[in-house]
This record gives sequence, structure tokens and C-alpha cells, in this order.
Amino acid sequence: MKIDLIIAYIQRYEFGHERDFVPPITGIHLAAITPAEHSVRVIHQQVDKIDLETDADLIAISFFSGFALSAYNLAVEFRKRGKLLVAGGPHVTYCKDEALQYFDAIVTGEAENVWPVLLNDAANGQLKNIYTGTPCDMKDLPTPRYDLLPNRFFIKKVIQATRGCPFSCSFCTVPSLNPGFRLRPVKDVIRDAAYDQFEYWWQRKVVWFWDDNLTIKRPYIRELLKEMIPLKKWWLTQASMDIAKDPELLDLMKKSGCIGVFLGIESFGIESLEDANKRQNKIANYSAAVKAIRKRGIAVMAGFIAGFDHDDEHSIIQMADQLMDIGIDVPFLSIMTPFRGTPIYNSLHKEGRILEDRNWNFYNGYNVAFVPKKISEAQLLQAHRSLWKKSFSPRYAITRILRGLFTLRWGAFLLSTFMNTFYCYKRVKRNLPIDMTQREDIHTAVAPILPSHRELVQI
Repeated sequence: MKIDLIIAYIQRYEFGHERDFVPPITGIHLAAITPAEHSVRVIHQQVDKIDLETDADLIAISFFSGFALSAYNLAVEFRKRGKLLVAGGPHVTYCKDEALQYFDAIVTGEAENVWPVLLNDAANGQLKNIYTGTPCDMKDLPTPRYDLLPNRFFIKKVIQATRGCPFSCSFCTVPSLNPGFRLRPVKDVIRDAAYDQFEYWWQRKVVWFWDDNLTIKRPYIRELLKEMIPLKKWWLTQASMDIAKDPELLDLMKKSGCIGVFLGIESFGIESLEDANKRQNKIANYSAAVKAIRKRGIAVMAGFIAGFDHDDEHSIIQMADQLMDIGIDVPFLSIMTPFRGTPIYNSLHKEGRILEDRNWNFYNGYNVAFVPKKISEAQLLQAHRSLWKKSFSPRYAITRILRGLFTLRWGAFLLSTFMNTFYCYKRVKRNLPIDMTQREDIHTAVAPILPSHRELVQI
């Protein structure tokens, strides 16, 4: 069969991205585990034009909640053209009945164990409606199909060494979507990290670990990083703040080429951290932790969330100064989003605080989909935008870049410079996150076109 794998997307900034930084691993991984008798294309709606007149036999669309309406609209268009439609991803996993209105079949959970089965069924005209994926053991996974990525992506080498996370943050779907914590064999990870068939030197040089908490298993990460040293790569990942208490690990991270670590700091408020179920974060330790990491020349990227129950306008906007004070190199600023499958969704739904009249476009991390406790929806949105504009103002962005000039290693400095310039340019050009309440043009999903006969069958 000819298969088109589409990663759905809806623009999140007023004028889109000036540069597309890194692709999700989903499409190129799914392409890699597709049996060889099938031909496959990977299309990222973020950068690629969707060919509705494709000659593909099967269209598979992966998406998270913020991009669901785009996926559904594409499904309707492909249905008009008689295509066989399959969906997967976080949104589908938690909204099965809704997704089945648009697709012939859905994959819930992890796809590795059911994707070949689904394709075999489809090829033989025996497609079931629901394929329930089980946790993958992470063994013998092939190298992602980097050859299928367009050059629009600045960084291409995204790899995964681990899957899952031992923590249970209230806003995160990972514990239920990817249960447990599993490790790929080190030799497989190194093989992927060593892949160098890219056009530009930075695409060969930079390795982006698509992991939720790469460093949590200390014996494993030490073994992996020792094997990374001879490759002489620059690499980035997401980790817990506890790495700052492990100087031996930090030294090994530096030696193996680490240029950036993303920390989920989330908030400077004790009560808000409790709302996030992030008790492992200790506010008093933030500055020392960041300093310990940056001492090795590694840039610290950090996520902050506005909208927990104890947040107000002042505490949200104040984060712009607080993140500067503790030395963050690149901040990522979002609004608390109650995704299905999370404890925070369950709590808000029980309290009747989910804004049911706001569709999935509001679940993109930059809009309000619930009723805040201390402020209104409009006040939360405005406070976030004020935080975003202040944090990426020329003054703050240039300060972070100059601070890195004297403290970060070369690769980390380039990372900080690129990311701060990227967001500061948006700020100056007023290319702000879209306020979905003002965008009627991308609000609606068209009604589904169902197959004429359907009997629900699942495996």
C-alpha cells in the first residue's frame, strides 16, 4: 500500500513561525516501523502543503488535542475522495468516540505493537475500528526515517532513548499515555545519534533527545553518555531538577556534549507547585540548581505555566523577573491546559470548570479552556500575554544572550542566541500567540462524513 502519514497542525502564532526549529519524532518513527512492503510519505502540516489529491491508499493522521480540528477537517476532505482513514496520538487515545466519527480506524496508546497488524488488516480489507496499543519494550526499534524530513526543519536529528516518566504531574498525560519507564538499548540510541546523512553541519552535529525525563535512571544515563563522548555531538534533553545535585552526572553531561537542558519548573508559587503535583521542585533551590548546570556551560531552558488555582495576574507577570533572577537562558511560557487523561482535567471537570463552549483550538497551550479560580478567563489570557511580551522584550532577550556569552559553551551560546532571537523577533514584529476567541476563521470543524456501513470491531 501507499501510505501518507500526516502530522496535523494549526498555526499558533499570528503570522506563523519565521523558522521551524524541530519536528516531532512521531511521523518519522512510525515510518521506520512500517513494514517494507509498503511505501510511505511523512507530511508535517506545519511546513508541508497537504496534497488532497494524493494517490495514497491509506491516510494516517496523528495529532494532539490542540490540532484536532485540523485533523478532523482533513479527514472529511479525504473521506470525500474515498480514502481509508486512520488516526492516532494523544487526543485519539482519550477521545475515542469523537475520533471514530471521522476515521475508519484509530490507534490508542503506543503504536509499535499494533501498527503492522493494522496495515495488514487494511491491505486485506479487514480493518477493525479500534487498535489498542500496549507499552512497547523499546527493543530493536529502527532508526527514524530522517530521509523523509523536509529541510524546512532547522534541527532534524530527534531521537528517543527512554519512554515514560516516574512523576505524576497533574497537567501531564505521560503517566497514562506512556505508563512505566522504559529504556532503549544503549547501542540502538548511539546508532541513531551517529546518523549523519544530513545536508547541513548543524543537522549532523545536534542531537535532540525526545524524552520526557532522560536522566532519571542514573546507571543507564551514565552508560549512554560515556558512549556519546566519542561521537562529539551537541545534544539537548528534558530532565528533572535533581540533576543539579549530581555533580558527577553534570560533568559527564558536559563531557559528552550537552548544550541544553529543559527543566519543568512550572511556577514560583508553593501552592501552585502543589496544584501541579510537582512537590519535587523546591523554590529555594531554583537558583542554585540553575547555577550548577550553567557552571558546566550548559544552557538552561525552562517551562513555566500560568493558570494554576493559586495564580493571579501579579504572580503570573512577576515570573518574567523571577526567571531572569535565577538565570534561565530560554523560557517557555504556556497557559495551564486541562488535557483529557490528566488529573487536572478530572478535577476541573468534576467542579464544572471546563469551558465546554471552547473547542479544541483552545487546547494549544496558549489559550484558556477552563474557569480560573482567582481571576477571569480574560485576565488569565492577558496576564500570560503580558508575561510573554515582557520575557521576550529586547531588553530581557539581549540580557540573556549577553549573559550566555560569558558563561555558556559555544554550542549552548548558539542555542540561547537562536532561541532568544527567535522569540524576541516575534515580540518586536507583534507575532504573538493567537487569541482563539478572536479567530472565527479557524474555529469550526466540519461535520463528519461516516462510512455507509460500520460495525464496531476492536483488537
